[in-house]
Amino acid sequence: MKQSSKSYKRIVVKVGSSLFCSAGRLDSSRVEHIAGEISALVKDGKEIILVTSGAIALGMSALNLTSRPKDLALLQAAAAVGQHELMDSYRRFFSKARLNCGQVLLTWDDFDQRLRYLNAKNTLLTLLKLNVIPVINENDTISTEEIKFGDNDRLSALVASLVGADLLIILSDVEGLLDANKQVIRLVDKITPAIRSLACPTYKKTCVGGMVTKLEAARIAADSGIACVIASGQKKGVIAKAIENPLAAGTLFAAKEESLGSKERWMAFSAKTKGQIIVDDGAKRAVENKKSLLSVGVVGLEGNFDRADIVSIRDKGGVEFARGKVRLSAKELDRVKGARHDKEVIHRDDIVLL
Repeated sequence: MKQSSKSYKRIVVKVGSSLFCSAGRLDSSRVEHIAGEISALVKDGKEIILVTSGAIALGMSALNLTSRPKDLALLQAAAAVGQHELMDSYRRFFSKARLNCGQVLLTWDDFDQRLRYLNAKNTLLTLLKLNVIPVINENDTISTEEIKFGDNDRLSALVASLVGADLLIILSDVEGLLDANKQVIRLVDKITPAIRSLACPTYKKTCVGGMVTKLEAARIAADSGIACVIASGQKKGVIAKAIENPLAAGTLFAAKEESLGSKERWMAFSAKTKGQIIVDDGAKRAVENKKSLLSVGVVGLEGNFDRADIVSIRDKGGVEFARGKVRLSAKELDRVKGARHDKEVIHRDDIVLL
C-alpha cells in the first residue's frame, strides 16, 4: 500500500457540488480556497487534475429551479447555463497564481470507445506536460445517460485510471466513511459487504450519488492500483493533508498491490458491455485460471454483440465474474455453443477477471 507522499505525484481531485453550491448559488470563497490549494501543489511539482461538479446546480439557480428537473431537456439547459459560470470561476482564481486551466467535458462514449479513450488520455497528459490544470466535468448538455445515471465520483475514478494517477482525493461535505457509531473509519483494505452496508445515498435536491457512489469510485481506484481518500472539503488544507498523511485526512482506501493493467482497466470499468455469455462450472474454472473461453463451455448468451465487442462473462447463477473481447458474434456463438469450435470465443489475453 502506498502511503508515502513521495509516491503521490499525479493526483486527481474530485470536488462535489455540495461544497460550493448553497441553495444553488456559488460560494466563490470556497472555490477560491480550493483553487489556491491546488495552485500551491502544482507549483510544488505535483500534477493535479480537477474533476468538478456544479454546472447543473448553478444552472438551476440561474433558471430559478428549486429542485433537480426530471425533464432531460431542462437538465441539459441547466448544465449549459451553469457550466460557463463554473469554469469562469476556476479560470479567474487559477490565473491569480499565474496558472492556466483547460476545460475538458467528457461523456461515457469517451471511455467506451477505445480510440476516444486513448485520445482523451493523450489530451490530459499533454495538458499536464504543459503545466496546465485540466478541469473536467461530465458533458451534461449532450449526454443523456450521464444525466440519468451519472455521477462525478465514478467519473473521477475513471479519469484517475485513465491517466494512471497515484492518488484520488474525493472531497465532499462528509469527513469520510463513518462506522455504526458515526466515527470516521481511517483505513479500508477491502470493500466488503459490511463496508458497503455503511453507505447511504444522498437526498439533496441538487446532487446525485452519495457515499454509495464514492465507494464504487474507491473500488475502481483500488483495483486500478490507485489509493483513494474520501475527506471533507470544508476543512482548510485538506488536499495537502490527504497527500502528506492520508490516514489523518479522512478515509483511506488502500490500492491493491496486484492491480489491473491499462487494457484490463478499460475492459473492466470503462467499456460498456454489449451482451452476456453464460458458462458452465468447468469453463468458469478455466477462465479463472487464466485460460481462454471455449464454445464447449458456453451454456447461453444474451444480446446482439459483434466480433471485438466487450461482453460480460457470467456463471450459471448469473453472477458476473469476468469480461472480455469476443472473437465470435452472437449469431456465430449461438450456433456453436456447447460444442467444440476451432476458434476461441474469447482469448485469455482479452479477458479481465472482476
